[in-house]
Amino acid sequence: MSRSSQKTVGLGICGLGRAFTLMLPTFVGDNRFVLVAATTPNRETRDIFNKDFDAPSYPDLTALCTDPNVDAVYIASPHEFHFEHVEIAARAGKHILVEKPLAISLKEAQAIVDIVRDCGVHLIVGPSHSFDAPVLQARQMIASNEFGGLGMIQAMYYTDFLYRPRRPEELDTSRGGGVVFSQAAHQVDIIRLLGGGLIKSVRAHTGNWDEARSTEGAYNAQLAFEGGAFASLTYSGYAHFDGDELVGGIGELGRRKDPDQYGNARRTLSRGIDAQIESEKKRARNYGLAGTAEDFAKMPSVDTHEHFGLIIASCQNADLKLMPDGVTIYGDQERRHIPVPVPTIPRVEVMDELFKAVVEGKPPLHSAAWGMATLEACVAILTSARENREVELELQVGV
Repeated sequence: MSRSSQKTVGLGICGLGRAFTLMLPTFVGDNRFVLVAATTPNRETRDIFNKDFDAPSYPDLTALCTDPNVDAVYIASPHEFHFEHVEIAARAGKHILVEKPLAISLKEAQAIVDIVRDCGVHLIVGPSHSFDAPVLQARQMIASNEFGGLGMIQAMYYTDFLYRPRRPEELDTSRGGGVVFSQAAHQVDIIRLLGGGLIKSVRAHTGNWDEARSTEGAYNAQLAFEGGAFASLTYSGYAHFDGDELVGGIGELGRRKDPDQYGNARRTLSRGIDAQIESEKKRARNYGLAGTAEDFAKMPSVDTHEHFGLIIASCQNADLKLMPDGVTIYGDQERRHIPVPVPTIPRVEVMDELFKAVVEGKPPLHSAAWGMATLEACVAILTSARENREVELELQVGV
């Protein structure tokens, strides 16, 4: 590869929307990667990318993948297009970083697993909060058996997810919308990593409580692992209780929150905006309209790591509470906190895994098979709730 042989990876971008906007400080800050090309439907945004990065943009992903400077493609298109875009990139011989979820059906996910294997490329599903350093620290503690075997995990997060500006497909479950595809993908990924990866069964309920935003806005799921451990997952995106209060008032992206901003999401929507205006409001938060690459490079540093709400892992001899700044151990005789240094580059753990895959050929943990196993559990949440039954899983892979 032209760039990776020089220890620099040329990265092509598929989708310059909200996901790319959130990853931009990472891309700008990590000099192992160079943004060399992009594609997105909006011509104006493509022109801004051309200027910001002195790099070409293309009308579609097929054209982008002909660019010899592209070693890997970051796919940040809407969920319903992940399969199509992964297939294009893989068949062009490009390594892939694809936003979660891997796909919106298990059939598509299995096809992706087969395609990347046959094409000989690496695929990483991310970013996901299972990359967060405190999660990785807790996983090491559990795997070491220092505190005895893992017995139970409790995960709970309450947010305003459903009331942030959304495009229509983000409120349509059949197109990959709703909190199960978007948010359980985070929570399940964390729990699978902590628990070793092998979920045996899922029993779940979902909540759809707003006719104006008629998709899953909440869920509760009971997960049983091979080996006997179990987990309880609760999530609500209905913008009432703020789950960040349980982790020191730190927001999901690692910055301290202003409590006076409570209720802003619902207040904005209560003004009676229609779907088109709401989509425009979402676009206004994105790269191009919300700022250029230089603007995002100047964003204030984070206060802590990112997080995904309250998570407690109960081992035989201790409870491990994951916090944005580390892991607190509640042992038999004492309580102590193990801090995890604040990153200089946000989400650098994602880029570490991608770099090792592209440059060193190291198979990633968050592979296509891993992503399919997480998706299987998310689909099981929907199936269990719809059919009022426990769902056995068959596609799980271990850590």
